[in-house]
Amino acid sequence: MDHQEKRGTALITGASSGIGATYAALLARRGHDLLLVARDAGRLRALADRLRAEAGVMVDVLVADLTEAEGLAAVEHRVQSDSAIRMLVNNAGLGPTGPALASDLRQLDRMLALNVAALHRLALAAAQAFIGRGGGTLVNIASVVALNPGVFPPTYVASKAFVLALTESLAGETAGRGLRLQAVMPGLTRTEIFERAGHDANRLDPEMVMEAEEMVSAALVGLDQGELVTIPSLPDAGLWAALVAARQAMAPDLSRRHPAARYRLPA
Repeated sequence: MDHQEKRGTALITGASSGIGATYAALLARRGHDLLLVARDAGRLRALADRLRAEAGVMVDVLVADLTEAEGLAAVEHRVQSDSAIRMLVNNAGLGPTGPALASDLRQLDRMLALNVAALHRLALAAAQAFIGRGGGTLVNIASVVALNPGVFPPTYVASKAFVLALTESLAGETAGRGLRLQAVMPGLTRTEIFERAGHDANRLDPEMVMEAEEMVSAALVGLDQGELVTIPSLPDAGLWAALVAARQAMAPDLSRRHPAARYRLPA
């Protein structure tokens, strides 16, 4: 690591593998100290040892299951009480294992507990803490399925749509208060999520699967450029801008005293 000024501690959830571990490596290179959160103590500690040696930064670990009240409370407390933490990468999440109607509802409940409830709790805790500390960065990992809901199981799609809506709305509520926000929307990314779901990423169209390091590197460039929403594989940023503009164009007619004429019964 070059001798750049330390940028504060970045807390990364789901940090033991995949996108979370990649964020840890790339943020360490940027000079961030790290607090790594996941359930797998062995993998967390091995990653921490490696990053301390490679990047010369401080790396702490917090073993926690964010689907359990005790684990979530421990991470929330650390966010609120540790003034060195200036960045949260809300990455921990569960992917689908099959169609929603063929899935174990208890597993879908666990998905929502992690992808929605835990992410929401930590996002608000971090936003409050960072504003109180004079600034900070909140990165929420969403997914492009939020924009293309018909091609993925609905519970997972809905959970990622929540992440996008939360980030956009929170940006409006906290504007001008020193909080930097970003929703990252990856497409298919080569991580262990495929194996956990019983799939082989190598059987997918290779032109559609991005390597985790490329995805996270692009996301960090988007963060540097001040993007609220980053879609790493989208070549034309104007398409996202057009979608936002279309939503804004509808805004004046989303709440009216009477229904639109097309919904009125014949006289």
